[in-house]
Amino acid sequence: MPEEPSENISGGPGGGGQDAIFEPADPETATRAEVVVDRLGERYWRKAYGGQGGFECLVRTILSQNTSDKASQPAHDTLLERYGRGDLAESLAAADREGIIDAIRSGGLYNRKSKLIQGVAEDVLTNFGSEADFDRYVREEDPSTVRDRLLEMNGVGPKTADCVLLFAGGRGGVFPVDTHVHRIARRLGIASVDADHEAVRATLEREVPAEKCGFGHTAMIQFGREFCTARSPVCLDDDDECPMADVCEQVGIDTERQSVVDPAAADD
Repeated sequence: MPEEPSENISGGPGGGGQDAIFEPADPETATRAEVVVDRLGERYWRKAYGGQGGFECLVRTILSQNTSDKASQPAHDTLLERYGRGDLAESLAAADREGIIDAIRSGGLYNRKSKLIQGVAEDVLTNFGSEADFDRYVREEDPSTVRDRLLEMNGVGPKTADCVLLFAGGRGGVFPVDTHVHRIARRLGIASVDADHEAVRATLEREVPAEKCGFGHTAMIQFGREFCTARSPVCLDDDDECPMADVCEQVGIDTERQSVVDPAAADD
């Protein structure tokens, strides 16, 4: 089992959040989604949720868009080193954008992301007063209200909003859906083949207990990176290599022809 990094989007073991401790459900009575999440949760690390500042989490998640953790983490670290000594939102709103670009260049898409980051900093200061007030809003306001407000910000989509609710707000019952989760939920047969990201999210949040959604999200991403990749899932070579083979419907995967298609195209 991989060791949890000391710093990650959840705040790490010292991030001030609550450890995600769970008891696996009885497979005879649990939904298939919960069975899958339990199995993945036993395989991969559990994280602490909450405790991270809402604005910092928002910035970190924007940096992670369309890139890998390996690329976005150094960009985040450099940005915080240069602008995070005081109020991060104030520093970024007042910064020369070329300086932000230089700090996040390693994370890719730096022109777009620098504009988005400075934009959300200005939004927070204009509409909430300070970074601390925004962080308090994320932690304490009704989750659906927070989500709707985050989605009004330029560059903030459903996955980014849900990550802020989960990792900064510490909200249970939030299951962010990225490309890995979207693919795997449909490939395993948990969600319908034509479900978009929001439909997959609704299915998972309905069928997975609230306290298991957080680590279900992170564990499914790890599983997607290690075993159930988009183009070369390990089951193409050998079903026995996949730890989820007995609960997977392999939608879109043809092991005889050695082919993989998006689940939505599986019946075409």
